[in-house]
Amino acid sequence: QVQLVESGGGLVQAGGSLRLSCAASGRTLSSYDMGWFRQAPGKEREFVAAINWSGGSTYYADSVKGRFTISRDNAKNTGYLRMNSLQPEDTAVYYCAATPIYYCSNYGSGRESCFRYWGQGTQVIVSS
Repeated sequence: QVQLVESGGGLVQAGGSLRLSCAASGRTLSSYDMGWFRQAPGKEREFVAAINWSGGSTYYADSVKGRFTISRDNAKNTGYLRMNSLQPEDTAVYYCAATPIYYCSNYGSGRESCFRYWGQGTQVIVSS
């Protein structure tokens, strides 16, 4: 199975940018579709973005569309989430997740049950 480790979180002012990374080990990342989710204090975890195994298809939550970009580098076994124009409401713990190719056709809709493997999360705090 694949292990996932997120990095790149931190404190940023509103309007700023961050790039999160999700490093995979144990298995080649090209065997998995990937996603990013986030959980704000006192709220349920929510879908942010997803990308298919090749990087050819991407999906976004309406709340981040146009500001966030999901990408991957299978040669480096790493996924990314570029976050621009950050706002205080983007403050959350961000998790990357992976699911084997063809395991779940609905992964692009952000269904959590589609994703079998999860990282431990990285904190993003956006100050106003």
